[in-house]
Amino acid sequence: MIKRYSDHAANERTFLAWVRTAIAVMAFGFVIERFDLFLSIAAPRAALPQIAPHNQAFANAAGLAFIAIGVITIVIAAFRFVTTAKAIESDAASPSPGERFDIALSVLIGLLGVSLFLYMAHAVVLAP
Repeated sequence: MIKRYSDHAANERTFLAWVRTAIAVMAFGFVIERFDLFLSIAAPRAALPQIAPHNQAFANAAGLAFIAIGVITIVIAAFRFVTTAKAIESDAASPSPGERFDIALSVLIGLLGVSLFLYMAHAVVLAP
């Protein structure tokens, strides 16, 4: 039996949860960035200028930002996984990794979500 197996298993479950979350964030970023392709296929050609916003640069930047956040999340989750695994094996007391990353990630994703909402609201209000 592995020494402190339940602690290692909990650490691995936490790491996998972070990876799943990062993959979801990256997939959402891909959808945001490529949504204009969906509109060009789904909308009739006559209605496309009315449906599609004039400038896709913001949506592309927001999509890339979500993808970058997902990649950064995986890197930080891997670092925290290794650090926590070493701390579990050590008999010395070690400080908690803290909540700063979690809060910063939540705030960043929230700000991107609000900016996307405002962007879409602006496109709907200005649509003829």
